[in-house]
Amino acid sequence: MSATWFAKMEPVHSTRGRIRFRYRCRRGTSLEPRQISRAVEAIQGVLTVKVNPVACSLVIEYETDATDTDTLATALLTLAPPDNPLPNGKALASDTARLGAVAMSGATLLASRSLNPSMQMSVAFGTAVPLLGEAIDDFLEKGITSHVLEAMAVAISIGRHDYLAANTTSFLLALGEYLEHSIARRSDDLLKHLLEPGSKEVWVERDGAETLIPAHEVVVGDTVIAATGTVIPIDGTVLGGEALVNEATMTGESVPVVRKRGDKALSGTLVEEGRIRIYAEQVGRQAAAARIADLVEQSLTVKSETQLEASRLADKTVPLVLALAAATWLISRDSERVAAVLQADYSCALKLATPVAFKSAMYRAGHSNILVKGANALERLAKADTFVFDKTGTLTSGALQVTDSITFNHDFSPEDLINLAASVEEHYFHPLAQAVVEAAHSLNRHQHFQHQEVEFVVAHGVASVIDGQRIVVGSRHFIEDDEGIVLAEYKDVLDKINAEGKTILYIGFGGKLLGILVLTDTVRANSAATVARLRALGVKRILMLTGDHYDRASQLAKQLGLDAFHANLLPHEKAKILEELAAQGSTIAFIGDGVNDAPALSGSHVGIAMHRGADIARLAADITLLEDNIARVADARALALSTSKLIDSNFKLTVGLNTGILSAAAFGWLSPVKASMLHNGSTIAILLRALLGGGMPPKTKARASRAPRKQQRMTY
Repeated sequence: MSATWFAKMEPVHSTRGRIRFRYRCRRGTSLEPRQISRAVEAIQGVLTVKVNPVACSLVIEYETDATDTDTLATALLTLAPPDNPLPNGKALASDTARLGAVAMSGATLLASRSLNPSMQMSVAFGTAVPLLGEAIDDFLEKGITSHVLEAMAVAISIGRHDYLAANTTSFLLALGEYLEHSIARRSDDLLKHLLEPGSKEVWVERDGAETLIPAHEVVVGDTVIAATGTVIPIDGTVLGGEALVNEATMTGESVPVVRKRGDKALSGTLVEEGRIRIYAEQVGRQAAAARIADLVEQSLTVKSETQLEASRLADKTVPLVLALAAATWLISRDSERVAAVLQADYSCALKLATPVAFKSAMYRAGHSNILVKGANALERLAKADTFVFDKTGTLTSGALQVTDSITFNHDFSPEDLINLAASVEEHYFHPLAQAVVEAAHSLNRHQHFQHQEVEFVVAHGVASVIDGQRIVVGSRHFIEDDEGIVLAEYKDVLDKINAEGKTILYIGFGGKLLGILVLTDTVRANSAATVARLRALGVKRILMLTGDHYDRASQLAKQLGLDAFHANLLPHEKAKILEELAAQGSTIAFIGDGVNDAPALSGSHVGIAMHRGADIARLAADITLLEDNIARVADARALALSTSKLIDSNFKLTVGLNTGILSAAAFGWLSPVKASMLHNGSTIAILLRALLGGGMPPKTKARASRAPRKQQRMTY
């Protein structure tokens, strides 16, 4: 591949802050306008980019303070081509160009009967020129292919003055290509919407002053300010300050973490409390979310094995049709029969119906909040016989719930402990605080304790005064190190709870540990129903892998009716277990959400990432859920099975109908016009069936689908 993308970049017209270039890509590089636009947008100082692939025109609006026309021209000519150029440099045309081809061929088809006979040939030939040119290229490069047969059918129809057949074939091919490209583009748009930046403006510190600037103006080396409620827009290192950051989008962890000087800050994570200054290291297209958007978008161009096999089979049928035409001529010496035979073939429906069915299913999946990154993902999901779930954030919600209230003072009941904590926590918007407040409101005896002004200690907890005594609620570090409360006598209890992987909230009152609240992740209300529905959809085994404690994993596996589980696992151990299952002959679908699930997602036959999963998990996965609903996993399986069934039935219809048409034509029972009408009519019907039949099937009724009711357990 060439070292640079563009062979020519000629300025055509420019005004202040705007310039139009006429470009030419080097042979073998991508012509895809979206790829060109993305690459040019990444150049420093560029504001907007418009690409016209037909006119080879590139219009750029830029910041005059950051760059100029000469600098832009130099930067464009040194751009490296993308890693995934389309084969032989044949890129997908724009929607406008493809729709124009459909409109032109459709208009020709409708007008062919009304045109003057002397004009019909030139109009039909002009419409077929792109098809004929592609057929010549195919013949020179690959020999006889379906494109060659299509071109022969059109050419013979034109030669026999059968312009209706020629124009119908041209229209069908143009329509099929437009539909496939349009549906693929809509899938790309879904991904862009999923990963688009949370804010278009960013606070930065420049020359000692804080300034609000557009997000695209942030450069490497800037000091970015992220305060409460801000989604961090860049990847970098914290220079100062302290904040509580929710990194669920990157790590899958439900509990926010403290970020201070020297820590890494990741784009797409949310500052829940506090304020930090971040040195920008990766910005714009180089930030995590943008890189992931690029990589996943590239994966959408990957074809499934079924699609490739259908294309190969379509090419293999070409010599058979030609042989049948030759045999018909040798036996009958009837050119009309030969012409009728050449009007029909298997290739149109075989090559178009399968990709259209896949793309239609992908598009409809998006409307059901499921992003499918390629046809091969649906294909593998339909074949999967073993579903393996991560626990936290997948089978469980990732939202904390108070499960135990343990008091160390007999004057206070477990209910009192919850009410005390909630009285001071209700002013604090933190997941732990919200869980405590919800627990208090669910009590039969909810009581509010009057207190003085609440003191917030960032990333540690809260403090106040009740009945003249100081109450503190927060982390062990806050209680033990900052407040000096001794925890030694409770070591056994605390160690046991920590070993179970649970979260502890400490409550100190009057300088002593009054008690603790134990919180755990909650099981999703529809996890059991989803497991049952997957079994009804033909899944043979359902397993769970988790780094959580064995006892809790065992309890959850029994509650959901899983076949087996593995606990206390490290990330690489999850991937190893999947390798062992694959070696035993299992076809595996893995469902996870965190960074630690990425190896397992990549190592499975098909990976499914939850909506709130880490960016790296969504990158590694083949399917991403666009809403936080585990039921969509079963929906995706149902869609995959439905699409597979549709493709199989379309294949049988194509073979059956076209075999019948070819046989009737060979025996002289069909004229060329009738053969063309039957063939093209059946092709349209099969294509429309592929387009309209790829929707989400009705939900399968599953036994034992009632989810377990949530319970709150208190330990006295």
